[in-house]
Formats: sequence, C-alpha cells, structure tokens
Amino acid sequence: MRIFTKLLSLSILLGIALLLSQGCKDPIDNDQRVDQFDRTEMLTDWADLIIIPSYVAYVLSLNALVEANSEFTATPNNTNLFSLRDAYINCYKAWQSVSMFEIGKAEEIQLLNFTNIYPTDEGAIHSNINSGTANLELPSNFDAQGLPAIDYLLYGLSSEDSDLINLLSGNAGAYLTQLIVRLQILGHSVLTDWQDGYRETFIQNTGSSATASVDKIVNDYLFYYERFLRAGKVGLPAGVFTGSELPGLVEAPYSKIYSKDLLILGFEASRNFFNGISYNGQNQGISLVNYLDYIYDNNTTGDVSSLVNAQWPVIEDAINLLSDDLYGQIETDNAKMLSVYDELQKNVITLKVDMMQALNIQVDFVDADGD
Repeated sequence: MRIFTKLLSLSILLGIALLLSQGCKDPIDNDQRVDQFDRTEMLTDWADLIIIPSYVAYVLSLNALVEANSEFTATPNNTNLFSLRDAYINCYKAWQSVSMFEIGKAEEIQLLNFTNIYPTDEGAIHSNINSGTANLELPSNFDAQGLPAIDYLLYGLSSEDSDLINLLSGNAGAYLTQLIVRLQILGHSVLTDWQDGYRETFIQNTGSSATASVDKIVNDYLFYYERFLRAGKVGLPAGVFTGSELPGLVEAPYSKIYSKDLLILGFEASRNFFNGISYNGQNQGISLVNYLDYIYDNNTTGDVSSLVNAQWPVIEDAINLLSDDLYGQIETDNAKMLSVYDELQKNVITLKVDMMQALNIQVDFVDADGD
C-alpha cells in the first residue's frame, strides 16, 4: 500500500460537504452483483490505444531532447539553446500522458519519482554540479533531477541567455547532460518492457484482486488525478492545504509560461483515459465509462459515468480562465486557481467513492487530506 502524506490536512468538513453534494448511491450487494464485463478487451484497449502509444511518444521526445542537447553542447549558442528549450518542453508535455501509469517496469524503477518530483531542490542541484559525481539512483536525489531540474537549469540558473550559455558550457552543462541521458534510459526501459512481454502479462491479469491489472491501473489513475493533478498542479501552489499561497510550487516554475499547458494536458489525459480515447485522439476503446455503464445497467447503483462526464467541461471552463503563467496567476488572482481546485475536487469524490464502490475496487493508497 502506498502511503502519501501531504503538507497539511484539508478540512474533513469539506470532504463531507462534497460527498453530500453528490448525493447518496444505493450500495451494491456483492453477493448478488452481476459483473461479467470483458476486462480482457478493456485491458487490451488500454495497452494498445493509450499506454503504449503514450510511451512511444514520450520516448521519441526524449530522443529529440538528447539530440538537441548534443547539438547545444557541440555549439553553445542562442539558436541551439532555443532548440534545446523547445525539446525540453515537448518532452514535459509528452510526460503528461504517461505519468499516471505507474505499473510494471515504471513501478519497479520508480519512474515518476525520478522524472517529475517538484519543487526541485536548487541547493542539491548545485551540490551535484560541484561534486561532478552525483549518484542519481539515490532517493535523496529525487528532487534534484528529472524534468523539474532541467527546467531550473534551462531557465533558472540565469535570467540572461548569454550568461546561461556560459554556465551550461561548464559543469552545469555536464550535469544537464547526465539528467537528460538518465531520463532517456529510464523511459526506454519502460517502453521496451511493454513491447517485450509485459503487454501480454498486463492483459492476461484479468482478475479482481488488488494485484490484478484493472485494480492497479484504476488505483494509479485515481492516485494521479487526486495527488498530482488536483493537489500537485493546483491545490498545493494555490495554498489549499496551508492557507498560504505558494506559487513556487507550480509545475515548471522557472520557465513559467508552460505551467498552464502542463495542467491542461494532465487534465485531458485524465478525461481521455476515463472515456477510452486513444493517444492520437482518433479512436475510442473500452474503458471506465463502459465498465461503469455496464454496472449501472446490471446492478443497483448510481449512474457514475454521467456524473463524472458532466463535470469534465465544468473543470475545463475553469482552467481556461487561468493565465498561461500559473505562478503569476496565483500572485495576481488566486481565486481562479482555487475555483479550478474546487471543480477538480468534485470529481475526486465521485471517482474515489462512487466509482470505486461501483467497480468493487479497494483504494490501495492513503491520502491524508480529509477526502
């Protein structure tokens, strides 16, 4: 069981109020419930339409980042710096579609912890740069590597591009290369595992236990939505858990203008997975919406899929009101960020309580913020 403790607990009263606002659903008698849903077909669509294509795109973006870094290292100038920054943000965007799938090799190697723990630790980064011998396999370096550390190196070391180019021509550039190559190695290992046998293992594990593929992926999805989308991208920097605004906790705080893009992509990935929309957006497979509709048609339960899908456009409208720079948004008009959090939270209740109850899946993590 994964235990995650946030900065401070959210009021229990908020969780209770939101629960009541969704209305009570009739409980399902597990001895009488009908569940002959085709999990194999759903797992196949998840693997072939969403997960593997997402990893393919992510790894391609990593390859492009490695190439851009090599060109900058060989010829450190403004043109190559801009190309390197573009490759970095494309990689960060591609990451949004795979970060929720912490299963198989990704879980084994702790891909998420080594890729996107933020805020990054500036002091640890400088210590690693100065040492020249940083061991990036150590958990103590979770927050001194990955995409957030690259964001700092490409945008935070200096406000002047000419000065930044000089800095990246030395030890800082060597550390940047180390970070980028490590991301490529980790990403490749996960994709290779899916392509070399894990896909079949994943699809064949059709049971309804805590270790079965559906239970694990649904928990990963819920954990991502609650912890990383709702809390990480919005709630923590907006000060929901502390009562104090913390704009420095936004994703990509140094480049700043991409933080809203990353939020949108994380939101879209969550909505698309729920509805079985393929990575390329051109196909729709079997997913949670179909499973929930099946349970609704064959058992005494609420229409959970309609509740969730009715909330997605409300969330999207709230996000669209934000500025591109979430750091600046919090400083100038944090009420809009708090509104996004509130709208995201409504689906947390529906997903975590109603969906999990309807699918008879136990939540396998503890998130101590009162919901």
